[in-house]
Amino acid sequence: MGLVPFASSFAMFASGRAFEQIRNSIGYPHLNVKIGATHAGISVGEDGASHQCCEDFALMRSIPGMVVICPADDVEAKQAVKAAYRHEGPVYLRFGRLAVPVFHNEDYKFEIGKGELIKEGKDVTIIANGLMVAEAIEAGKALAEEGIDAEIINIATIKPLDKELVCASAKKTGRVITVEEHNIIGGLGEAVCAALAEACPTPVKRIGVNDEFGHSGPAKELLKQFGLSAENIVKVTKEFVK
Repeated sequence: MGLVPFASSFAMFASGRAFEQIRNSIGYPHLNVKIGATHAGISVGEDGASHQCCEDFALMRSIPGMVVICPADDVEAKQAVKAAYRHEGPVYLRFGRLAVPVFHNEDYKFEIGKGELIKEGKDVTIIANGLMVAEAIEAGKALAEEGIDAEIINIATIKPLDKELVCASAKKTGRVITVEEHNIIGGLGEAVCAALAEACPTPVKRIGVNDEFGHSGPAKELLKQFGLSAENIVKVTKEFVK
């Protein structure tokens, strides 16, 4: 009918329950379908482990031809949806439940497959996506006060990854930390590690959900418990830089 279909549900169901349908009925024929997955990650909070999907990056990245996007704030989310609409082929968009700070200006231009250099630095590179970008920015400010100059990069598109930006930053700083509200297995961290291992081997430290299920509780408290906070990014970075 000339329309672009968008399907939406909780990430746990949009990527998990529907995986076979997405793989065989969207990915295999490479149909122009967009999946808007909401309520992803630990920050779903009180809904608990059954709804806290921390496996969706891994599932969707494994489907040939699938674009995987996780925007960092309201401005980027709106632009990512429009970019997905313009893109010819399947796209997985991941959105959270928790309100996050808006740090992009309205003139920000999102492009599929391109990362965003938020702050230049020379001592360490911090690569984040989703709600962890705001935490990485705060961590960068705290690290600067302690004499550590961190380069901050927003990788909203996990697949295809902006390998050029990742490698250029890694060569400059010599150390990379990835931060994601996802299992450290199969997500942003592994995508970055794969790119660096092939093109410019660099020490990497991954911050994320450490191969465990979540549990019920207030979102902000859970994020701190799982190390998904600016404070933990600062702690890990200081140890890593030493």
